[in-house]
Parts: sequence; C-alpha cells; structure tokens
Amino acid sequence: MLKSLFIGLSFTAITLTAQIKAITENGDEVMLYENGTWKSQAKNSQLFGTTEIPQNSVPFKKDVNSTFLLKSKVVNVGVWLNPTKWTISKGNEPQEYKFTLKGESVYGMMITEKVEFPLETLKRAALTNAQNASADLELVREEYRTVNGLKVLMMQLEGTLQGIKFDFYGYYYSTSQGSVQLITWTVKDLYSSQQSEMEKLLNGIVVFSN
Repeated sequence: MLKSLFIGLSFTAITLTAQIKAITENGDEVMLYENGTWKSQAKNSQLFGTTEIPQNSVPFKKDVNSTFLLKSKVVNVGVWLNPTKWTISKGNEPQEYKFTLKGESVYGMMITEKVEFPLETLKRAALTNAQNASADLELVREEYRTVNGLKVLMMQLEGTLQGIKFDFYGYYYSTSQGSVQLITWTVKDLYSSQQSEMEKLLNGIVVFSN
C-alpha cells in the first residue's frame, strides 16, 4: 500500500498512554486508561460512517499577511504563510515540511504523495492512522471547502495522547499530480485561542505553475 495510506495524520514523537479495550457486562466496548477513567467506543464506530459530507458555500482565501509561498518539491502545491509567525523545517518522508507557530505550542506539517487519491480515501487513511494512535479519537467536524479555488476536505479531530487532549485541524487535497495533507494541531485547551492562526496557515494552500 502506498505510503500516504499508512501515514495520514502524524502525532509527532509523543508516546501513547497505555489503553486497554474491554467489554462491559452489557456488551458495550469501552477503552480503559491508566488513570482509571474509561470511554465508550460507540463514537469511534461512527468515524467511517456513510453520512454525506456537507459543502461550505463560503469561499476561503489566503490571508493578506501570508506573503511567503512555500512550494512542494513533490507536487505542484504550495502554502502561503506568514514568515513572521511560522518557522519552517524539513520533515522526514513523507512529511515534506513541518511548521511551528513562534512562541506557541502549535504545530503543523505538510504530507505530499505523487499519487492521486479520492478525498474520501485520504479521509479514511487519516482516520485509520489517527485512531491507531489515539483509541478515543473523535471526528468533531468535517466539510468540503473551496480554498483559493481548490476543493479540499476539512477535518477537525480530537484525541488523547499521553493523557493530554489534542485537537487536529487539517485540509486534504488531491490533484492529478498527487495528494496533499496539510495538518495543524495543538492541545485542546489552546485550540480555541489558536484556531484562527491555524486556519490562516491552512488557507494558504494553493496550486502553482512550474
């Protein structure tokens, strides 16, 4: 299977809290944590449901302060970003680039693949990988968006790693030249205050001419 189907979302180098699946006396599947808490797995079973994904009718555009275009070397897709706010570093394949919001615990990455996939396939790959890393994963929100003229899938995910709740906010895009996953994340407690900056980075996704 191609590498993007295995990677999906990356949860950096954070190790997972021990989690054990169990069945209650009523036959319900739950996840047990080291701290004695538990969570029903009912929501997880809905991750791969067949509910139609809505289309957001509002067009999204790059932020006026996103003045630097970071171009992928794999596909003809780039990201406009604000260089005064974001630092850029090279990632480990297939993470082409990694991002850090200066002075904040907010991170991002750009995963690129020289293969075109349906957006639904990218969604399933991302959810599968994320669920493997966080057993209590929840799909908080999803919709199709038009961003700088491109149709992307937006997903917001929430999951627990090392006993800490994280929120992941990402765009998924595919073209005849390849596929892109542009993902940002932070701890849940910071998500509301940092969502705007995360979205500004995501809204920088664009196709460029070689």
